[in-house]
Amino acid sequence: MIGRRDFITLLGGAAAAWPLAARAQQPAVPVVGYLRGGGRVASALLDAAFRQGLASMGFEERRNVTIDYRYVDGQYDRQAAEVADLLRRQVAVIYAADNAAALAAKAATTTVPIVFRTGGDPIQLGLVTSLNRPGGNVTGVSFLTTATAAIRLQMLHEAVPSATVMGRLVNASNPTTVSNTKEAQDAADKLGIELHVASATNAQEIDAAFASLVERRVQALVIDGDSYFSSRCQQLAVLSVRHAMPSIYTGRALPDAGGLMSYGASNVDADRLGGVYVGHILKGENPATLPVGQSTKVELVINLIVAKALGLSLPLTLLGRADEVIE
Repeated sequence: MIGRRDFITLLGGAAAAWPLAARAQQPAVPVVGYLRGGGRVASALLDAAFRQGLASMGFEERRNVTIDYRYVDGQYDRQAAEVADLLRRQVAVIYAADNAAALAAKAATTTVPIVFRTGGDPIQLGLVTSLNRPGGNVTGVSFLTTATAAIRLQMLHEAVPSATVMGRLVNASNPTTVSNTKEAQDAADKLGIELHVASATNAQEIDAAFASLVERRVQALVIDGDSYFSSRCQQLAVLSVRHAMPSIYTGRALPDAGGLMSYGASNVDADRLGGVYVGHILKGENPATLPVGQSTKVELVINLIVAKALGLSLPLTLLGRADEVIE
C-alpha cells in the first residue's frame, strides 16, 4: 500500500515527466539553409518575398520554421564552404538563390533537397535533366535573364540611339555570363554597335571596369544580371551618371538607386515563388517529381529624372511600354 508521502512523490515525478514526453513527441522545427550571392542589406526585399511565399504554405519564421541565412557578398568561391556548413547543421532543405549557389549546393549533396532560383536555363546549367520531372534532389524556379539579354541592349539603343559604342559589365564567375554575352553580342552586331565587355567581382574591380570602359569611349552600358551587382546598384548608378554612361540592368534596384532603367524578370516574384517551393518540400513533396516553376512577370522601369539629368529625350514608344516611370 502506497503512503500519502510516497503518492505525492510519485505524482510529482510523473508531472515532471509529462512535459518531457510531450516535447519528445513534437517534431523538431525544420531549418532552411538560405544561400545568396549578394549582400544582406541589398537582399532585404527579396528575403521578405521569400518569407511571404513560405508563409503562404503555412511556414512562418520563428514559429514553425528556422531560416539560416548565408550571404557571400559576391565572393562566389565561398559558397561551397557555406553549403558544407549548412549540411553539417542538417538543414531540411537548401534554398539556393542564384546560379552559383545552386551549382555549389548540387555539387555537395545528392540527398538533401535543394530549391534553386535561377535566371539561366536549369537544364543547360546541369541542375536538372527535365523541367517536368527534375529527378534527383533538385528543383526550383527559373526566370528570364538569358532570354532578355538582347532585349535590354535593344532597349538601351532605343533610349540612346546616338550610342554606337556600348559596354557590358559582367561577373565572369557567374555561370550565365558566356551565354548572356553571346546573345548581347549578336544583338549588337545586328544593330551595328561596337560592344566592349568588362568584368568585375568586387567594388574595386567595378571602379576599374568603368575606367576601362571610359577609355574605350563607351557611350551606354548594359549591366549583366548578377546577385552581387544587385547589392552594388548604388555604386553602379553613381558611376554611370558620373561618366555620362546611361545604363540598363535586369532589376529595378538600379533605377531605384539612380540609374537610368531596368528590364527583366521580377526578382521579388521569383523569390516569393521560391518560398512556395521550399514550403512544398517541407510538406514532404519529392523534388524529383516537383516540376520546375516559371516566374514570368517581367518589368520595365525607367528613371525619368536620370534621363533628364543625362540630357536624354526618351521616345514615347519606350515610355509607353514602361511598367513604372520614376519622376
